[in-house]
Amino acid sequence: MEPNDANATPDVLQARLINLRAEHRDLDAAIDRLTLAPPEDDLVVRRLKKRKLLIKDRISTIERMLDPDEYA
Repeated sequence: MEPNDANATPDVLQARLINLRAEHRDLDAAIDRLTLAPPEDDLVVRRLKKRKLLIKDRISTIERMLDPDEYA
């Protein structure tokens, strides 16, 4: 969770969620492209996958903030 997410309005959280989902899709596409033609060093792919997991966690956190009853 970003430090300012806890005090953000639902509109701000929705906008943040849209941006994170787009970044998550972009990372997924980049990882797919890189795995088709593997680089000499797979460090880049590992870093992208870690970033993707971090974004997925942030998405889940924001979704719980927006609709806590759905995740109870």
